[in-house]
Amino acid sequence: MPRKLYLAAYDVREPRRLARALRVIKGFASGGQKSAYECWLTPAETAELERAMRGVLELEEDSFALIPLNPRRPITPLGVAIAPTDPAYFYFG
Repeated sequence: MPRKLYLAAYDVREPRRLARALRVIKGFASGGQKSAYECWLTPAETAELERAMRGVLELEEDSFALIPLNPRRPITPLGVAIAPTDPAYFYFG
């Protein structure tokens, strides 16, 4: 199943929830920094990420956005940034 590139961004107010949100995102991310991460996701992985974040966040206080990026538009990295690529496989370990 083909993967689509998303930008996952969050703002979590409480440190314990912030640490949990970071662990969830890093389980899906291929790159990023601070509270914005690039994620190549299948539809099933997209649903899993959303479900996992709902379980971590306090929806009255925190925010999370999963933004699909247009594959027809070029990504312009600046500085030491590396353009995201969809590798043949991902290793999570």
